Amino acid sequence: MRYVLVDLEATCWEKGTSPARMEIIEIGAVMLDAAAGPVAREFSQFVKPVAEPVLSDFCTRLTSIRQVDVDGADPFPVVFPRFLDWIGSEEFLLGSWGAYDLKQFRTDCARHRMELPAAFERHVNLKQEFAAWKGIEPCGMKHALRVLGLPLSGTHHRAADDVRNIARIAQQLLPMVERR
Repeated sequence: MRYVLVDLEATCWEKGTSPARMEIIEIGAVMLDAAAGPVAREFSQFVKPVAEPVLSDFCTRLTSIRQVDVDGADPFPVVFPRFLDWIGSEEFLLGSWGAYDLKQFRTDCARHRMELPAAFERHVNLKQEFAAWKGIEPCGMKHALRVLGLPLSGTHHRAADDVRNIARIAQQLLPMVERR
């Protein structure tokens, strides 16, 4: 089975906000041709938000994504088809650390009146699977890396770096998920 692992960064604010207000500002993904890897290909693109195009100071501090990064990017209706082309037509299972990424894809597709591919519904919540495997409460990716004795690589809350870290966890986790 081929796996597409994804991590998204989205507009965010320090104080409570509705998830419907958030927009994807970065898509990071890796493809594993098999459960244990290795990483076959990578995808990384910034996305220009349109509903609220100015990033909050909190969002910039959290993600290190700058206003100039998103101002120079294409909007979701241009980037998402590129992402789908990158995935290709072969069967795959979508994986992410938690349920957020799939929900955010649904939100952005609805915002732009685009169809979410049915294949995205074949989703593995790696956070839940990891917790079940290790017999622990669901935890963040950084904690999961510590449990496995792996250092965090890159910049946390940058989609491309986070998904590479998620892939390192998944390469140990997915073979066990497949056996079940």
